Amino acid sequence: MSQHAHSNSHAKPPEAAHTPQSQPSPSNIKRWRQYLADERAEASVYRDLAQNREGEERAILLALAEAEGRHEAHWLALLGEHAGKPKKASARSQFLGFLARHFGSVFVLALAQRAEGRSPYAKDPNATPAMAADEQIHEEVVRGLATRGRNRLAGTFRAAVFGANDGLVSNLSLVMGMAASGVASTVVLLSGIAGLLAGAMSMGAGEFISVRSQRELLAATRPTQITLAAAPKLDLEHNELLLVYLARGMSREAAEHRVAERMGLLSCDCDPSLSLQPDLPEEEDQHEAVGTAWGAALSSFCFFASGAIVPILPFLFGLTGVAALVVAGVLVGIALLATGAAVGLLSGTSPLTRGLRQLAIGLGAAAITYLLGLLFGTVVG
Repeated sequence: MSQHAHSNSHAKPPEAAHTPQSQPSPSNIKRWRQYLADERAEASVYRDLAQNREGEERAILLALAEAEGRHEAHWLALLGEHAGKPKKASARSQFLGFLARHFGSVFVLALAQRAEGRSPYAKDPNATPAMAADEQIHEEVVRGLATRGRNRLAGTFRAAVFGANDGLVSNLSLVMGMAASGVASTVVLLSGIAGLLAGAMSMGAGEFISVRSQRELLAATRPTQITLAAAPKLDLEHNELLLVYLARGMSREAAEHRVAERMGLLSCDCDPSLSLQPDLPEEEDQHEAVGTAWGAALSSFCFFASGAIVPILPFLFGLTGVAALVVAGVLVGIALLATGAAVGLLSGTSPLTRGLRQLAIGLGAAAITYLLGLLFGTVVG
């Protein structure tokens, strides 16, 4: 054996910098114990979510919990006798666990997706490359699970968020503009109520027409089954059926093969995915992400009204003047932050960033309207 080979035989294996037998530093112990607590909490979240799922989704969530268990074992091995009593998980992990146990909604998966994407393992020398890769893959797995819920919510949720924000911003702007013009508080209140009713009706009707039109447009693009009935009667020398499949985007080779199947020249139905099967029931609504027209209209109406009532609450409770406007602005600001955070959670992005964006847009629009009201009141006065 060569000297080089001999030296390699005694080389240190590619393990983490610390082994269970070594004495890790206090900072490492503290960090590893936090990792350990978070891994346990995340595994618990996935197990809690699995209790409310069936079939494939349940199996996926339990597999994720098992993977977090492997990560837990890694930190236990490094800590050894320093593992101590179980430490509390981070506030984020505890919040996720609470939501998973009591709600189990798509928001939990969206938060879990964000947590997996922010894993520190890629930069931690004591985490193995496999663990860092696991966290990256986990993010995509959770993203896939969350997408199913997002698709179910997308149409109605879009109308709800849009309606609530429109109600908050438009009615606050209306109230601010009217108040700045110098009219009496009773006029401001009546204007706010009128804005609420008119806006809610307009939003409901608009969403109904918008969604119904979009669904009709999508339905018009769906291929029909006329090829099945017309195929036996087509002129073999001038086969128009080929044009149908080419227009649907099939390659010429695939289209010619499909034509031969439909014309009965081939005994097999070799690739039934290339045309619709009328005997098979639809397993899901292809327009699911658009939502139903009535659902979108009702959500938009209710959420616009719920948003539009916030700016007039101070006036309903007897406040007037600047005090009423300040309270209205604060209440609307809180509501804008909440709706923005909800959008951020559902989309797997920063709730704070989305909330502040909503706040800036809403209060900015109200401030501009207030200045225009001052100008209008000065000119008219």
